[in-house]
Amino acid sequence: MSKNQINMTKGPILGSLLKFSIPVICSNFLQLLFNAADVAVVGRFAGDASLAAVGSSTSLINLLINLFIGLSIGTNVIAAKNFGAKNDGKIQKTVHTSIVISLVCGVCITLLGLLLSRQILIRMNTIEEVLPLSTIYLRIYFSGITATMVYNFGSALLRAKGDTKRPLYILFSAGVLNLAMNLLFVVGFKLNVAGVAWATVISQTYSAVFVIVLLVRETDAFHLDFKKLALDRESFIEIIKIGLPAGLQGVMFSISNVQIQSSINLFGTALIAGNSAACSLEDFLYQIMNGFTAGTLTFCSQNIGAGNISRIRKEVPVSVLCTVFAGLLFGSLFFIFGRQLLSIYTSNPDVIKAGRSRMVVTYLTIFICGVMHCLGNSIRGIGHSVMPVVSIMLGCCVFRVFWIAVVFQIEQFHTPFTIFVSYPISWIITAIVNLIFFLYYNRQLEQKI
Repeated sequence: MSKNQINMTKGPILGSLLKFSIPVICSNFLQLLFNAADVAVVGRFAGDASLAAVGSSTSLINLLINLFIGLSIGTNVIAAKNFGAKNDGKIQKTVHTSIVISLVCGVCITLLGLLLSRQILIRMNTIEEVLPLSTIYLRIYFSGITATMVYNFGSALLRAKGDTKRPLYILFSAGVLNLAMNLLFVVGFKLNVAGVAWATVISQTYSAVFVIVLLVRETDAFHLDFKKLALDRESFIEIIKIGLPAGLQGVMFSISNVQIQSSINLFGTALIAGNSAACSLEDFLYQIMNGFTAGTLTFCSQNIGAGNISRIRKEVPVSVLCTVFAGLLFGSLFFIFGRQLLSIYTSNPDVIKAGRSRMVVTYLTIFICGVMHCLGNSIRGIGHSVMPVVSIMLGCCVFRVFWIAVVFQIEQFHTPFTIFVSYPISWIITAIVNLIFFLYYNRQLEQKI
């Protein structure tokens, strides 16, 4: 077995999970540094209006990223399943079909984004003060969407065989490049939000190119041959069957966040900027836990392919406990040092105070979000892609839309706290629904043993 592979169908469960998850956590951290560097550099060197401009686009950008990651989950599950089953022919078809999907989807989304950015921001109640800057940032960001798609699909293929270290190395160098470009364009060339947007596009393109290079240089079934790029019908259907529901789940999750962002935009620049900084930090907490939820997805997929049903039953509780521990530990630390962390983004005391108002609600409860996604990925990893979508739709999307449309509109509840508290409540509802589905499918698996 290659040193870049992790066979999760045998050996100690916790050891395999940690070996897989720790590089994923580091990779996710570095990927978040793209946007965090944008926010921090803009807040420090371009002012609060520019910080709010980037922040008002964040929820929409996260919607797109969730869509890409969701679609790439289909690639990860199918490739990992065939890796466990040692089906090299199917892996080859999955590799080439996945890259074609990423290229076609990336180009289409880029064109739509360039045309509709301003209209979307207006519909999100973006205030007039930051609308022009937000539009510039978003349009430039859309120009790099294809590279983002290619990287996410390519890294999903590598993770399917347990290769989490090399994507980490790519993102580390890309993160350094992104930070250098941010400082050069914003501080040196005074390009404001356009500078950080172009820095992000350049670093994302860098990541995409290098992940393609890795796949081209592979000598096993994951080798990419440009002459074989084609859409295999069977592989396409399998990827979409898993990936589209996962992508829609991410979209629905983000749609509710877009509506929440629209409500936050009603309270002015300070809250928008403070919420943006707190969200940027919150994403780091989420990605710590996401390393374990991603490990659960690959673990379940490989073992379903290998027919190791009993091993899946043992792994999920381990992953949930790791997720809870990580969420509680780092959520508490981020909350305790919240002022210091927020000061990285801004020196404005009003913005810091606004950011703390979000922290006090979400940081100490974010472990529930990790449990929610961990259970959802365990269901998806064993081949049931629709039910996690249903749980997200009910627990997060429908509930949050109702909360903002009804509860938030009541005069005494028309406050930022009412907006923020919708997060932990929706996480609890969705986690319970996912737990019910997991127990049901686990019982089905036990009957197969």
